[in-house]
Amino acid sequence: MNMGIDFHHKQNREAYTSRQADETWLKAVRELVPADTINKALDVGCGGGIYSKALAELGIDSITGIDFSETMLEGARKNCKAYSQITFKRGSAFQTGAESNAFDLLLERALIHHITDLNTCFNEAHRVLKEGGIFIVQDRTPDDCTLKGDERHIRGYFFDLFPKLEENEINRRHKSDKVIKNLKEAGFTDIKEMKLWETRQIYKSKEELLDDLRLRTGRSILFELDDEELSSLISHIDKSIPLNRTVMEQDRWTIWRAVK
Repeated sequence: MNMGIDFHHKQNREAYTSRQADETWLKAVRELVPADTINKALDVGCGGGIYSKALAELGIDSITGIDFSETMLEGARKNCKAYSQITFKRGSAFQTGAESNAFDLLLERALIHHITDLNTCFNEAHRVLKEGGIFIVQDRTPDDCTLKGDERHIRGYFFDLFPKLEENEINRRHKSDKVIKNLKEAGFTDIKEMKLWETRQIYKSKEELLDDLRLRTGRSILFELDDEELSSLISHIDKSIPLNRTVMEQDRWTIWRAVK
C-alpha cells in the first residue's frame, strides 16, 4: 500500500524540526548571498523552521516562515521559540500573503518538487522581493536523485531495490533547464547554478542509520513503501554497507540563485 506522507499529521511534525542546517549549506549561502545587505528574509515552505533558524544564525534581522500546514507551523514555532526575529504564518508558494516588494531574500528549499506550476510560484516570489532582492531555490534534479548508492549516498540504495521510487522521483523533479527557463520568464536575472553535497546526518554506526530508516525520519519518499517493503530495503542497505562504523549520509542538491 502506498501510504504517502501527511504533512498535516502531528506524528510527522518532529521529523522536520529536530535536525540542524548543515555547515556546508551555511557556507554555500554565505557565498551566494551577501548577508550584510539582507535585512528581511522570507522562507517559503519552511516546514519545521530548520532553515528559518539557519537564516537567523547568518545574522539576518527579520525572517518570516511560510507553510501551508498549520501542524508544521506549530512545530516551527516551538523549534524557533528562542529566536525573536523569526515569525511564522500560514500561506502557500502561490499565495504567500506577504507584502509586495518587501524582502531582500527569499528561500525555497525542498519545495518545488511539490509544485507543477513553477510560473505561478516564481511570479509570486518576484512580487514579494525588493528590486535587487535575491531568490534562492534549492531542490534535487533528476540527475541528483539517480546517483548510485554508496556509504555516502544512502538514497541511491532505495532505487536499487524499488525502481518505482526512482521513477516517482524523476517524475516529480524538475530539470535544471526548466527551472532556469521559468525563472527568466518570471523576470529574474543573473541566474547562477551550483551543486551542493549537503550532510543530512552523521550516524555513529550503521545500526543507528538502520533504526532511523525504520522510523522513516524526515524521509517523505519512504512513506511510499509499506512495512514489508521497508523491511526489505533495510536488509538491502544492511548488506550493502558491510562494516558497522560511522556513516556520514549526504544528499546532492542543486541551488539556483536569481536576482529580481
